[in-house]
Amino acid sequence: MARLNIAPTKSNLLAMKEQLSISQNGYDLLEQKREILVQELMRMVAKVKLLEDDIATATERAYPAFKRTLMADGSDQLKRISHDVHYEFEMHEKQVTIAGMSFSSLDMTIPSKQLFYSMIGTYANTDDMIGQFFELLSLLTQMASIRTIVWRLAGEVKKTQRRVNALSKHVIPQTLETKNYIENVLEEKERENIFVLKALKKRNS
Repeated sequence: MARLNIAPTKSNLLAMKEQLSISQNGYDLLEQKREILVQELMRMVAKVKLLEDDIATATERAYPAFKRTLMADGSDQLKRISHDVHYEFEMHEKQVTIAGMSFSSLDMTIPSKQLFYSMIGTYANTDDMIGQFFELLSLLTQMASIRTIVWRLAGEVKKTQRRVNALSKHVIPQTLETKNYIENVLEEKERENIFVLKALKKRNS
């Protein structure tokens, strides 16, 4: 690691010691932050895996329910029902605080199930199908929200890791080498000064 090209003076030595202390403290803080972020990221990833299992289970229920409804009610009946069904889905941005950091995410409010069609001429399969897809939609909404946080959290981990690497592999070694260089030069000058003073004292005695 190449040292900084600065003059070997006492003032620069003090500056290097101060910079080294700041860099080492910064490294410790960033390393702690990185560890916390990684822990939170792993926790969120575990949530994603659980949701993936729930979504797979809900999908396995929802689509067979649709097939049963289609066979029982017929496509024409389902088309008539679909024209009358109108739900409003509210989507808004929310802030989630993780490890002292705020992350933006999306949240969607699933509306309550309503009856938009007459019970006459419909079957229980229709209600069951709608209920199954509402559950699936709710899980997919949760997944979208958590994945958004996971992506941004992973980005923050990478950014923090780059800063940790910059300090540990570049800034701290370079500052330390420069400090040691200045100390060696100043010590050598001090030895030379002592030698000169002794020589002068001997000659004048």
